Amino acid sequence: MAKELLPNDTEFKIWISQIKKQVRGAQIKASISVNEEMLELYWNIGKDISERNFEKSYGSKFFEKTSLELKTEFPDAQGFSERNLRYMKRFYMFYTEKLHQVGAESRQIHHQLGDEFKDTLFTIPWRHHIEIFTRAKSIDEALFFISKTKENGWSRAMLINMMDTKLFETRGNTINNFALTLPENESECAKEILKDEYKFDFLSMSEKYEEKDLHKGLEQNLIQFLLELGNGFAFVGSHVPFVVNGDDYELDLLFYHLKLRCYIVVELKVVKFQPEFVSKLNFYCNAVNHMMKDKTDKNTIGLLICKEKNDVVAQWTVENLSEPIGISTYSLKKVLPSEEEIQKTLSKDENNGAEK
Repeated sequence: MAKELLPNDTEFKIWISQIKKQVRGAQIKASISVNEEMLELYWNIGKDISERNFEKSYGSKFFEKTSLELKTEFPDAQGFSERNLRYMKRFYMFYTEKLHQVGAESRQIHHQLGDEFKDTLFTIPWRHHIEIFTRAKSIDEALFFISKTKENGWSRAMLINMMDTKLFETRGNTINNFALTLPENESECAKEILKDEYKFDFLSMSEKYEEKDLHKGLEQNLIQFLLELGNGFAFVGSHVPFVVNGDDYELDLLFYHLKLRCYIVVELKVVKFQPEFVSKLNFYCNAVNHMMKDKTDKNTIGLLICKEKNDVVAQWTVENLSEPIGISTYSLKKVLPSEEEIQKTLSKDENNGAEK
């Protein structure tokens, strides 16, 4: 029945026969590398659909007819729906069309899509790919999320979350002095790991919240906080006390980063950045280096997270410090009114009701 729906066109019949052979070949090799073979198959089908331009000849029914042919031939195989065939075309066209738009980047991208093609594209699940090429605005962004997915083992939900939080745009943008205080390879890694803005959308704070409230909220939602910080952060402690020559001190939050191999001191401020905040953080980093750092650990990094910052003031503040420090901001999705504000609103409503 499927063959009766197709026009009597020799070229199409030859092409669909070749595709069927590719599918059989991919099925035979599937036991060796299921994902890689499937993605390569999808890429080739998308390439053929794009280059042969059967849609122009067969119109809107092309995907329906092709899907029916493949499903009839391979009833137990998944992935040959009309929608998925359209995704195969988009998969191929995203990388080939964007390649012509990147100008000076083209040599680098061509290298990635050529010599290292399988090492980049064919290593993550197909559903992850769909999220990436339907959301990404550039090949650089797409390759960034492919690499991060592979490196961190992100689920599709985690990938979507990372794309929604604009990780690609904000990576490496935090104000810092890493180039001056860390070796080049460590500096670049630290820049990549820290964000310019941390989204604490999982918190519901009162309108007049204080530092202790933000701190408590993050402690109570530690898993979400760690996910927002990113892969590699291990929680060491909160309100960590230490004594220096008889004087007591306490740092906000202490983490250890498994990739950087160093402690990271995090200080929270619910106000706009002030230069004096950094002096204390610099001292805390020195203290951790002297009292906690092991011989195998790298120098401690400080991360100051403020409600807002003046980038110029922040950059001038960290330029000549001895310890590596980054300055970021945070945002909240919703701020709840305080009990006082709620009471005022209720009283106002009651008075208005009485007047009526």
